[in-house]
Amino acid sequence: MFPTHRPRRLRSNPQLRRMVQETVLTANDLIYPLFAVPGEGVATEVKSMPGVYQLSIDKIVDEAKQVYDLGIPSIILFGIPADKDIDATGAWHDCGIVQKATAAVKDAVPDLVVMVDTCLCEYTSHGHCGYLEVGDLTGRVLNDPTLELLKKTAVSQARAGADIIAPSGMMDGFVQAIRSGLDEAGFQDIPIMSYAAKYASAYYGPFRDAADSTPQFGDRRTYQMDPSNSREAIKEIELDIAEGADMLMVKPALSYMDIIWQVKQACNLPVAAYNVSGEYAMVKAAALNGWVDEERIVLETLTSFKRAGADMILTYHAKDAARWLRS
Repeated sequence: MFPTHRPRRLRSNPQLRRMVQETVLTANDLIYPLFAVPGEGVATEVKSMPGVYQLSIDKIVDEAKQVYDLGIPSIILFGIPADKDIDATGAWHDCGIVQKATAAVKDAVPDLVVMVDTCLCEYTSHGHCGYLEVGDLTGRVLNDPTLELLKKTAVSQARAGADIIAPSGMMDGFVQAIRSGLDEAGFQDIPIMSYAAKYASAYYGPFRDAADSTPQFGDRRTYQMDPSNSREAIKEIELDIAEGADMLMVKPALSYMDIIWQVKQACNLPVAAYNVSGEYAMVKAAALNGWVDEERIVLETLTSFKRAGADMILTYHAKDAARWLRS
């Protein structure tokens, strides 16, 4: 006896498949990362990330206009300063590269949501995400002194016009420190998207080319999460929620869809997935060699992040994906 229901009945033509589609990806789900550098007229392609550029602020503004016209609601800004030092001065200075880029974008495209990466690794001379013990070459960041720098950085970014503060350094207590700093400075309405579950991943390699943030010694395993752990991710998000996080992020995305799902089930806050540089670079390399259909594999991958529970997806594919979704 045949079953009364045959799933193939609902797959017989494109219109019917669209009607019963469970997960729908749109441009509204996307956030586009941009890398700001000093100068004018600068557009330097990142060799390990074809199609991704380090851009001067005038070029950042041009990109922001394109992003907005494509219906993508938000960008996230990273900065590469002209000079670096042990105090990460470029991160928290009011004339820092991200602060200037933020102000320029908000002036040119006021309705575009500008999220800013609030971390120190791009700005420290040693490439780590905070203060180090003098002479310590292990990469063990001093937690509490780093919190003070992150607080100063977030307040400076908010003064420049940032709509969302996104701390990524994985310091204990960083959400609470930033929240108190923003509130004390009169920015009570600025939300925090915490990189709550950020793993010490091999997928970050190309980003370090783009952001010039490779550690000069040691690694980041003393503060980023062990890829083997999932229960720890739930502990991290619970702490960040208690400290005042408004949104949560899982990074990377492709190998951590189980974590995205668990985080989404464990909380009622918006959850973002970061489709990181290594994930992007693998697809780009395969597509350039003709091994995969880039459009299909990108849209399938982004849809899978949303199916796993992501409400927002930070991705270097955002502009291409928005164009493909329109067609």
